[in-house]
Amino acid sequence: MRGRDFISIADLSPDELRVVLATASRLKRDGYPNALAGQTIALIFEKPSLRTRVSFDVAMQRLGGHTVYLPQSEVGLGQREPVADVARVLSRYVHGIVARTYAHETLIALAEHADVPIINALSDESHPCQALADVLTIQEKKGTLEGVRIAYIGDGNNVAVSLAQAAAMAGAHFTIASPSGYRLPEDVMIQAEELAVASGGSFRTATSPQDAVRDTDVVYTDVWTSMGQEDSYERRLQAFKDYQVTPELVQLAKNDAIVMHDLPAHRGEEIVDEVIEGPQSVVFDQAENRLHAQAAILLLLLGEASE
Repeated sequence: MRGRDFISIADLSPDELRVVLATASRLKRDGYPNALAGQTIALIFEKPSLRTRVSFDVAMQRLGGHTVYLPQSEVGLGQREPVADVARVLSRYVHGIVARTYAHETLIALAEHADVPIINALSDESHPCQALADVLTIQEKKGTLEGVRIAYIGDGNNVAVSLAQAAAMAGAHFTIASPSGYRLPEDVMIQAEELAVASGGSFRTATSPQDAVRDTDVVYTDVWTSMGQEDSYERRLQAFKDYQVTPELVQLAKNDAIVMHDLPAHRGEEIVDEVIEGPQSVVFDQAENRLHAQAAILLLLLGEASE
């Protein structure tokens, strides 16, 4: 995997996904080697973040390397300077670029013009680093990914896209319940179905949250209104009002089901306090695993050889 870009979960093969998860588990269990000493990554963030920025920063430091944080106000990506020029200049300075962008096309342009690996730290189309942390958490809590039943309740957004891909690739059974107008993109659903067939898993859409959650092992939700969608807030509140994760909904899942959320949570909207603070919630273990999953990606893309 050394030297490659990581733009989408679909960039990985099933075997490579297993390698990433095994590497993340090993780093978490055994500690971090000083494998990236002398290396530097640039963190280009058009959108602010708590978990993404800190986890990449800490992961790189633990691996012996350094980070340079570049907010949009400083870089002016695509505004003050063309994306292609930024990519080519940074390639002369750093060993990798982690980019958190509004438009997925910005990541594609960075990858086209950079001579160093580009890592997708979030775009409007996908969030592969979050999905790695998600499936790592499920594997830890359930002992496997194969055959695990995952219910995603809410918007078919970038988080749902990457989780559907990762779950299907890993042999899990993934169900998503979304209101009309907020479903996963059609091409993503087709791809997830194909990945699931190849892995022995399954992908399906549900007509209601209750149908999706019944007898499932994992209940997952995300915000109804993401950053940059504030103008549609009231419309989304109305569309998703029946998609809230409540104790009553979680009771339809298996007794040992876990509840997941990628954070930040809009408590009282997509999930209530009683659930996110309840005994089945693993959201803070999930947040911790952003660190280990991303450290694994950095090590595999920037290390001397695939681990």
